[in-house]
Amino acid sequence: MLAQGKRVSLVLGSGGARGLVHVGVINWLEEQGYQIESIAGCSMGALVGGIYALGKLDQFTDWIKGISAVEMFKLMDFTLAQGGLLKGDKIIKVLVELAGDALIEELPISYTAVAADISNEKEVWIQKGSLIEAIRASISLPLLFTPVQRMGVQLLDGGVLNPVPIAPTFGDHSEQTIAVNLAGSPDPMLADAGSKESVRTEQRSALGLKMAQFIDSLSPAAAVSTNLSMYRVVDQAFDAMQGTIARQKLAAYPPDILLEVPRNLCGTLEFDRAEELIAYGYELAGRTLAGAA
Repeated sequence: MLAQGKRVSLVLGSGGARGLVHVGVINWLEEQGYQIESIAGCSMGALVGGIYALGKLDQFTDWIKGISAVEMFKLMDFTLAQGGLLKGDKIIKVLVELAGDALIEELPISYTAVAADISNEKEVWIQKGSLIEAIRASISLPLLFTPVQRMGVQLLDGGVLNPVPIAPTFGDHSEQTIAVNLAGSPDPMLADAGSKESVRTEQRSALGLKMAQFIDSLSPAAAVSTNLSMYRVVDQAFDAMQGTIARQKLAAYPPDILLEVPRNLCGTLEFDRAEELIAYGYELAGRTLAGAA
């Protein structure tokens, strides 16, 4: 028998590499005997939640912790022809090799991937069909990945319109909703550390460095005129936008328990910090949920 309050709906927000925090949160919930009955996620939240729903989170964790800078670079399939810098085909191929695919409606738990239809200015809740295709639509970060065509519309990253998608869980019969917001207010302590090591931080991420070099090559004059590369400007602008939208959404639809992750915890593409970020999520879940018990 489950203890009261341990049947939960889990909402996993968007935030690039910060989404690896979700892995630590899920690990803690499982260790403490929580039963995750549904997942709603966008972007990395949709990816981590989907891989968990497939029962392959351990395999994904081992892979992301062990991937080298060279291997990460090899996953970058650059293109300039389709509305984004990366096609994303190589990353999706790796996910299929790691976890396989399944129809969402056949998963053992309820699952929703949230994407954004910007032409019609509305969220799209993907609750059936190929899980991997749903994840690919939800992670289509503007500028980075090419949009996904689905049912006659172009879909982008769900975080564009709703970085913390609470609403898909409204019909659940779980005992409580736990949400993880990756667009929380910046932590001044992290900001101070980041300002001292900004160059080194960008260099340590192979994907971030190559992205910055590629974008800067398109407009060298713009790169010279600022201390930040164009990549970092876009990265910070998107984080700021998501932070504002997340505050509005959470005020309108507050979850039972909210785990807040400062948006300056790491850069969008710092996947090389996987072990650190997963540990952060584990500790955050323990600290927050133990206090809420």
